[in-house]
Amino acid sequence: MQLKEIKIGNLHTKNNVFCAPLAGYTNSVFRGICWGLGAGLAFTEMVSAKGLCFGSEKTEQLLHVGNEYGGIKACQIFGKEPYYMRKACESEALAPFELIDINMGCPVPKIYKNGEGSALLNDLPLAAKIVSECKKSGKLISVKFRTGVDENSIVAVDFARALQDSGADMLCLHGRTRDKMYSGQVDFSQIEKVKNAVRVPLIANGGVFCRADADELMRKTGADGVAVARGAMYAPWIFAEITGLENVDKQAIVRGQLKKTRELYGERFACVFMRKMVGFYLKGKPNAAEYREKLFKCESCDEVEKIIDTLNFQ
Repeated sequence: MQLKEIKIGNLHTKNNVFCAPLAGYTNSVFRGICWGLGAGLAFTEMVSAKGLCFGSEKTEQLLHVGNEYGGIKACQIFGKEPYYMRKACESEALAPFELIDINMGCPVPKIYKNGEGSALLNDLPLAAKIVSECKKSGKLISVKFRTGVDENSIVAVDFARALQDSGADMLCLHGRTRDKMYSGQVDFSQIEKVKNAVRVPLIANGGVFCRADADELMRKTGADGVAVARGAMYAPWIFAEITGLENVDKQAIVRGQLKKTRELYGERFACVFMRKMVGFYLKGKPNAAEYREKLFKCESCDEVEKIIDTLNFQ
């Protein structure tokens, strides 16, 4: 794919390969790693707008930005009430962030049943109102959404136009319907239609696990860039692959991730989190199941590190 800057309002990204928000994964350390490996932009995990408004300590912990990350500071929020969404954008907690992304695509039942995330695809006027209210905060606003709730309710083009007309500065479209969750074919044609219908940058999302996937997504949609989600969770060095960064020492990266996660979030969180992440990084590797079993028996970061030292991630 052709690398280029993306202009979002008055800001410019270093390239058009983004790390999408991933609930439970895109913490400060992980975003810093993705940036260092070539990602042009990385978003926080999705954060509850109401949680921000009512000063949830856990919510604010999700917003830490480390020195390793040098990109546009971008936070993703979710909610359904325009008042609280705007109030969150105006909050002290989001003051450091230059770009606020609104989640209108999360398919998880708990979020959907509460009228948030992809449930907003059912209510275009409310979705538009949320964007227009958030814009009143003075922040740059982007929106991540899906093609529709199911194949019988594809709304991507009309939804995108409404978001743009309400003030969205960038859009990111996951090319699947809500009912498909994270499986099934990506609908390239709907992404292409949205690209041809809007003036703001459109980022395509869905099914990118290697450089060839990114090339195909760009070629078949004409999008301005790609957002990598699960592909980054399984292999953050995908950004190096797509952007052409060579000689990546994957073992050193994983060891560094463990160290920084431990320093920032503490022993217990780091141990549990890195057991899971190293397990992901082993996908497709010889004896992966055996190593995962050993990992999940680890009770300390030192034990996790000993296993990392025996692995070959290349």
